[in-house]
Amino acid sequence: MEMKAKIAPSLLSADFACLSEQLSWLDELNVEYLHIDVMDGHFVPNITFGQCVIKSIRKCTKAVFDVHLMISDPMKYIEMFANAGADLITIHLEAGSQKPEEIIKKIKSYGKKAGISIKPGTSVESVMPYIHLLDLVLVMSVEPGFGGQKYIPGSENKIEILNKYIKSKNLNCIIEVDGGIDESNIPLVVSSGAQLLVCGNSVFGAKTPKQTYQKLQKVIESVSVQF
Repeated sequence: MEMKAKIAPSLLSADFACLSEQLSWLDELNVEYLHIDVMDGHFVPNITFGQCVIKSIRKCTKAVFDVHLMISDPMKYIEMFANAGADLITIHLEAGSQKPEEIIKKIKSYGKKAGISIKPGTSVESVMPYIHLLDLVLVMSVEPGFGGQKYIPGSENKIEILNKYIKSKNLNCIIEVDGGIDESNIPLVVSSGAQLLVCGNSVFGAKTPKQTYQKLQKVIESVSVQF
């Protein structure tokens, strides 16, 4: 899939006291993706927000809602998040008792794009049987469940393996990376094959999120890699 690498700001690090203001610049800068982490306090120890928040902010931006479900029983909630305004729904390979292909089918039955995420300890080979069904593979470069963690060195190796596999099979699947992504490691993950970079604290956690987003996009452009 030919696509220039880009930043997906993560809602997890936004200021919820002024959320609509925090999102107001997304359309102005043509930000294509907004990453939304949903945590249930079971699959991961933290709890974030649910479909009500997604539904309420849907009117605030035209950005693609990249909804990352860090929950134990994703099949049960696909309809709920699809109806709330999710455009792309990513589940964890490690979550739930259902077969991944059944959940992917469920996601696509609502006209949504589907993704699978893998934790740092999960082998990259374990997701390969499903890539032909997917629109996105998300490589976690931190342990899921908390924002503000440091990038785990070596995560780029998974990205590189996935990139080679997707190209060799001529598949239409984006590689996303999430966890500790900032100016220092953007060149590394982009050159390895990441096309969508989730940035939480490094964008919304900055004093000037809009300007910081622009700065990080320029860092990506300096790598001069296109897929």
